[in-house]
Amino acid sequence: MRLILWHGYLLEGTGSNIYTQHVARAWGRLGHDVVVVCQQLRAERFDLGPRVRVVRPDVGPLLPTFIVDRYEGIEARHVADMTAAELDRFTAANVDAIRAELAAAPTDLVLANHAIMGGPVASAACEGSTPFAVKVHGSELEYAIRGRPALAGMARDGLAGAAAVFAGSQHIVSVTEELLGEGRYRDAIRIVPPGVDTDGFAPGRGSLAELRRLLDTGTGPRWAEPAERAADPDAAAALEGVGRFVLYFGKLMRQKGVHLLLEAWHEVGPRHADVRLVVVGFGDARAELEEAAPPGTIFTGAMDHEQLQLLVPLAEAVVVPSVLPEAFGMVAAEAAACEVLPVVSDHSGLAEVAAGLGEAGITFDGSSADLARRLDALLALPAQERARLGAVARAAVVERWSWEGIARRLISDALA
Repeated sequence: MRLILWHGYLLEGTGSNIYTQHVARAWGRLGHDVVVVCQQLRAERFDLGPRVRVVRPDVGPLLPTFIVDRYEGIEARHVADMTAAELDRFTAANVDAIRAELAAAPTDLVLANHAIMGGPVASAACEGSTPFAVKVHGSELEYAIRGRPALAGMARDGLAGAAAVFAGSQHIVSVTEELLGEGRYRDAIRIVPPGVDTDGFAPGRGSLAELRRLLDTGTGPRWAEPAERAADPDAAAALEGVGRFVLYFGKLMRQKGVHLLLEAWHEVGPRHADVRLVVVGFGDARAELEEAAPPGTIFTGAMDHEQLQLLVPLAEAVVVPSVLPEAFGMVAAEAAACEVLPVVSDHSGLAEVAAGLGEAGITFDGSSADLARRLDALLALPAQERARLGAVARAAVVERWSWEGIARRLISDALA
């Protein structure tokens, strides 16, 4: 098959960027010819495989986003703050890029990320001639569409002709229907969760020595402009001889609940003097979080997946304390793939991932006090029992969320 995968942003970092990269790579490994339309500069540095080609349309000086980060060579602006003319220019440039690919060779499916702007882009580009599907992520729902009826209408119209509307969890189905209301799109909704790189995130891969080599040689995130998205210059030294540790990795923003973890660690840390807390990530709340952190907490800055795959398997536990709903608990699933037990907020896609892990899924009620209790209990488990539960978690991830299986489902469910 020939497949087009549209994404408005980059191919690395977090969330839908990583999703796009892995879907493209998995489709290529399955023998399909794949065109990725996105905003990644110097995409040739990615090992996407010989069957994947990347196209970067010129969308002009502005990029509509849901969370305003900094990008190289383009200004990110919240989609709600862009004028109709600015959104039209962004849409038109992407529509032209997709149409050029559709004209170049017969295409079986176009898959676009995000109800906005993926729905409007794919709908206009395909015009009934080529099947298209849209993957809805939690970011546009919670950070853009909620409370903005005009954006909800734009999303609803863009999804109307989709062969499939993919949601990563039942939670995302519920939120999509809540915010978009009635519409033809509801009959097209299919639940297909994101996948997990079970080869990269795997037990036995942990190595502080190899991580230090990567950090010291500057092979941090390839998107490390601006510098906040790279590991700190002293990250390797800070992790030297860290011993046992509990890990958070993700954006440093209040919505992710990092402050809850720090509050809990003020209680837990003194009771487990041989265990440190390690916080990996970047974001505007970093200074505030560092000020609130208990003594001895290690902040490293951001790490890419290659680096995290060396760090995560060494952790005693990974905490995912998000306050706002999550489409899918990818961090929790990646930890579980490493046989590291995740402790997650008991809501949204996080709770669904915990349920999928069976007895290895650990949740807390959203309070720092309950998180402290869960961490105390986990850290007190005998090593043999933690290992047994870790093996249960790994088996569940491999069975449910490997990328090749997810990639096949995206095609079959869209073209059924």
